[in-house]
Amino acid sequence: MSDDRWNAVDAYTTALLQPADPVLEAVIRDNAALPTIAVSAAQGQFLNLLALAIKARRILEVGTLGGYSAIWMGRALPEDGRLISLELDPHHAEVARRNIARAGLESKVEVRVGAALDSLATLKDEGGEPFDLVFIDADKRTTPEYFSAAVDMSHPGSLIVVDNVVREGRLIDADSDDPDTKGMRRLIEQMGADRRLSATVIQTVGVKDWDGFAFALVIGT
Repeated sequence: MSDDRWNAVDAYTTALLQPADPVLEAVIRDNAALPTIAVSAAQGQFLNLLALAIKARRILEVGTLGGYSAIWMGRALPEDGRLISLELDPHHAEVARRNIARAGLESKVEVRVGAALDSLATLKDEGGEPFDLVFIDADKRTTPEYFSAAVDMSHPGSLIVVDNVVREGRLIDADSDDPDTKGMRRLIEQMGADRRLSATVIQTVGVKDWDGFAFALVIGT
């Protein structure tokens, strides 16, 4: 379900609102051999603006891929800021680290390799400061578990963003046997039942077709 006009609008607006960026252009070229599941340019800039708006100093990302979204968010960090990104695939992590270094963010952005649930448990055991912003863009069937861990490592005022929750409308297919659709439905139900959160879903169209983000603001502990 796509419309050429969605792509045209993305092309028009990003051309006007995003200056030429050789670093990001090189990242896109290097990531061409990876799965085509990274956020779009407009979505990357949106994550950057969110991080700036809430003055995020600690950011957690679940799902690094080639580091494109990590660079957008990492650029919003203050000098003492830190972003930790979790990636399962060692090759993806290697590509991401090269891209992050090219962007001059290696001192702020760390890529950890391993199963995300294991990495999240390690992070919790380390007892570091809570995260101000969390971006979850990994396998959908396990996203509810990633989200629970993210809430546990947040504080009132933290913002948690989850990508690909609409999935061309499959979210509303209650009879689906697809584990990714089931994962997204569990996530939304979980958000609605958690009194510590104020949450919403925004549908999107564009070069990533028809999809959407879930947003949860932590309002209590």
